[in-house]
Amino acid sequence: MGSLGNVGDVARGFSSCAVAVKGHTFTGERSRSETGGEEVLSELTQQKVSGLRERNKLDKLRRIKEAASELFVRKGFDDTTTREIALRAGVGLGTIFVYAPTKRDLLFLIVTGDFEDLVERAAGLVRPERPMLENLLSVFRVHYRYHAQQPALSRLALREMIFYAAGRQAREFLKAREHLLALIRDIVEMAIEQKSIVASEDSGMIAEVIFSIFQIEVRRWLAADELNIRRGTTELRRQLLLLINGLAPRDAR
Repeated sequence: MGSLGNVGDVARGFSSCAVAVKGHTFTGERSRSETGGEEVLSELTQQKVSGLRERNKLDKLRRIKEAASELFVRKGFDDTTTREIALRAGVGLGTIFVYAPTKRDLLFLIVTGDFEDLVERAAGLVRPERPMLENLLSVFRVHYRYHAQQPALSRLALREMIFYAAGRQAREFLKAREHLLALIRDIVEMAIEQKSIVASEDSGMIAEVIFSIFQIEVRRWLAADELNIRRGTTELRRQLLLLINGLAPRDAR
């Protein structure tokens, strides 16, 4: 009986150990699960906070751009102060300086993104089978329409961009300008390959001349009281035809 009692005690001990081990294993698994859940919740919280912070940034930027646009048009670029823009946008003056340290930077913060979109939209209108002149006019017509929608702001931007090479937004603006020049160059190179024009200069130089003509003509058009897009692009066509046809005398043969 004593022996059997010992066996029973051992068996009960093993059973107790097994329960203890099982309990420990179960508790450990639950702990890992809870820890993993906490990590997921923490990551989701961080994503929410990050998303909210990003939305707040975008909302502030939108308000700053809208306030600057409104004041530049209503009061004029020179008479508008950065402090007025901050008050109108409902942000601190320091927040303005995060995006644009100067008024000129602020002006180009408003329009540079639009310029990039215009080039992208214009590029989609270019067709290899069309004459060079028609492709160029398709590209420039997109810009004329944009300027006609907000002429006061466009006049300011075109006035300020002449010597705009330094500033936080200058790099983005110059990048947009280079993209337009590259698009014009592509159109010229298509015409050269198709032998529809004979070029004595490289396509880059020709693109610069075409761009210069466009810049002068669009400014002259914007200076008018009534902005007629058809009239403006017709005058631009005349200028570009003069370049394409040249001034050299025709061969009499």
